[in-house]
Amino acid sequence: MPLPARPRRSALYMPASNPRAVEKARSLACDVVILDLEDAVLPDAKEGARADAVAAVAAGGFGRREVVIRVNALSTPWGEADLAAAAAAGPDAVLAPKIRSPQDIAAYDRALSAAPPHTRLWAMVETPQAILAIGAIAAAPSRLSALVMGINDLAKEVGARQTPGREPFQAAMALTVMAGRAHDLAVLDGVHNEIDDLAALEAVCRQGADFGFDGKTLIHPSHLAICNTAFTPAAAEVSWSRAVIAAFDAPENAGKGALRVEGRLAELLHRDQAARLVAVADAIAAAEAR
Repeated sequence: MPLPARPRRSALYMPASNPRAVEKARSLACDVVILDLEDAVLPDAKEGARADAVAAVAAGGFGRREVVIRVNALSTPWGEADLAAAAAAGPDAVLAPKIRSPQDIAAYDRALSAAPPHTRLWAMVETPQAILAIGAIAAAPSRLSALVMGINDLAKEVGARQTPGREPFQAAMALTVMAGRAHDLAVLDGVHNEIDDLAALEAVCRQGADFGFDGKTLIHPSHLAICNTAFTPAAAEVSWSRAVIAAFDAPENAGKGALRVEGRLAELLHRDQAARLVAVADAIAAAEAR
């Protein structure tokens, strides 16, 4: 499993049509800024928001943060023009909504054929069809590099209640993480709707981290600190992981498949897990130092 190149603990949606919000995003403690042309923008503001997103990417100033444009679906009146503008702008990624099949991935990939190589494709996982085809979607040959849960839309499509523990969606969440890991994609959890319920936010962030998500999409800057903490490996985990790596790398342990490290059993699979966790921690530390 390739190690992550950069942290994606917190991905903050910002309406591209709100220049003050976009300017604020340049100084917030998020790992990813998503300039939204879809849900956060009214129909009569779509074309202006598209121009604003392109201008924001051109202006830069986002520092270490990845910049992603969420476009409208190709099935909408704005999707094709959104994709053409985003391809020309060259953000870090383009986030495609309402994905249902590998054929959808192929269509968005073709629409981005003129984009620079660094511009990746991210896919929203927010339909029942996407969940049922998630393995094939993740495996589709393309510039796809991330899967993003859209639990609000998924709840709407299946008629499920959004319970505090998100029980109706846990199977979908697990399948999405597994597909992402099987195909070396980043995987982000969906948003938390209750802006002021920070205790509930912390619980779902911890749940997402336990499921294996790399981070979480957010709708409000007040959620950033809790989210970043939840998806940052704990110091004790990092310390033990470094000890596991050192133990297996020691010459006297060459060829051994299992070791006792600080009173705990460590097998080779734990070394692989330790390497990934340390890489995440180092990437976070490097990003925050910048």
